[in-house]
Amino acid sequence: MKYIIVGAVAGGASTAARLRRMDELAEILIFEKGAYISYANCGLPYYIGDVIKDRNKLFVQTAASFNRRFNIDVRVSTEVLAIDAIAKTISAKNLITGETYEETYDKLVLSPGAEPIKPPLPGINLPGIFTLRNVTDTDQIKNFVNAHHLGKAVVIGGGFIGLEMAENLQQLGMQVSIIEMGNQILAPLDFPIAAIVQQHIRLKGVDLRLKTAVSGFEQTDNGIKVLFKEGEAIYADVVILSIGVKPDTKLALAAGLELGPAKGIFVNEYLQTSNPAIYAVGDAIEFANPITGQSMSTYLAGPANKQGRICANNIVLGNQQKYNGAINTAIVKVFDMTVATAGTASKHLKMANINHIVSTNHSGSHAGYYPGAKQMAIQIAFSPEDGRLYSAQIAGYDGVDKRIDIMASVIKRASTIYELAEFEHAYAPPYSSAKDPVNMAGYVAENILLNRLKVFYWNDVANLPVDSFLLDVRTVAEYDAGKIAGAVNIPVDDIRARMHELPKDTTIYIYCEAGLRGYLAHRILRQHGFENMYNLSGGYVSWKAATAES
Repeated sequence: MKYIIVGAVAGGASTAARLRRMDELAEILIFEKGAYISYANCGLPYYIGDVIKDRNKLFVQTAASFNRRFNIDVRVSTEVLAIDAIAKTISAKNLITGETYEETYDKLVLSPGAEPIKPPLPGINLPGIFTLRNVTDTDQIKNFVNAHHLGKAVVIGGGFIGLEMAENLQQLGMQVSIIEMGNQILAPLDFPIAAIVQQHIRLKGVDLRLKTAVSGFEQTDNGIKVLFKEGEAIYADVVILSIGVKPDTKLALAAGLELGPAKGIFVNEYLQTSNPAIYAVGDAIEFANPITGQSMSTYLAGPANKQGRICANNIVLGNQQKYNGAINTAIVKVFDMTVATAGTASKHLKMANINHIVSTNHSGSHAGYYPGAKQMAIQIAFSPEDGRLYSAQIAGYDGVDKRIDIMASVIKRASTIYELAEFEHAYAPPYSSAKDPVNMAGYVAENILLNRLKVFYWNDVANLPVDSFLLDVRTVAEYDAGKIAGAVNIPVDDIRARMHELPKDTTIYIYCEAGLRGYLAHRILRQHGFENMYNLSGGYVSWKAATAES
């Protein structure tokens, strides 16, 4: 058998290595347009920022080492120009020598990845304007930044890579601006969690501009002039375009392969394209979202590696192993904070017409009495019918990674918030609390689901009924330090003695700092005959961050 893989890095390289482990006698060829076969794509911003100082550490395998270990014919700097799906041939061009030639295959795997979105704006190809996709881009950016290390940098786009680049460029001593056309950074997140991260970015001295669209670029004596549709402009020595990516489907489309609704290469559950002899993996493919059922692409290294393994198994053994899709579990370091997400955000659930409840809680990263505990905000979305967990989003400092991994497992298995409440974790004061933040998220959701608690949200506050009663159950000192306008302060510890001050004939909206004391007040009052009450999900902390950024 002869297998050809087009494109290396995560999906292609993992497919090739697995093919060899499964079939020692096969002839295997990899064609990679770039100069490198397997490198740490996610580490590129940190090499630019000198966090990773040794460039060689970016390379997982070289063409030579891959050949020695796996006996695979690796052809870097070689572009596949076309596929003849009927004759089962590909035509390729050596980008160094200019030679073109053909190769036959029995099975073909496409792993072309995604390409950066580069809109046709005036001046977008000026020197000093870059996209970041591969090692060559990285080298160019690093050389340019080193020549302007105390200059100004503009990052266009507030996605994962954009934020990583902003942090690393600032740590090199540059003045950094982030320009985002949407009303928030990190599109996979819901606004309240994004707002917390946005405030942290601003506190770090970054010029973050939301709802700002770039209209073009001009070269001036002061550097690159970045023009905005609103008429304003700023200057930069270097501009990083991080607007997003799209599946690279040129080869597939020319070969007559079917594309899906999301404009990626359509694959079935076995990662097989519309041509039975051609499979595809990585950023270029699309598949059904396990939660919404809608077609989607995912631009993450983890799913690409898993797809490579499954794809190789199916090529060698026949279509035996199904790919169950990805829930887009992702995490990013943003200066001192960490923010992570898994599953489908509430705003996207609404777009898919999936009924759900949102709950937010704030918990310590470990036991409060052990030094160094830091708060994390956890937002989850779940089904009001059976409690199935649809998504989790966390913004914090320590321990975010392990909590999102736990929740991602629950989401991927279509399990429920009840599992969060019962989750048994390793506990010692430096690592967690006896009630872990995961448990607390489950407890709050369970209380809502079982109608022990009714909640309202930060964006409801401005539109509360005129005759409603807003109750702040924090301490007097907390109340005096900052409050929601119109709130009456009765600390939760005084609520039993002062409940005669509360009306029973109107709706009471309760809030505290993070939600727990509001819940306690809610339970006390409900068992003393108060019926119409709601507790602010996420408390004053969530409201303050969201309203400050809205």
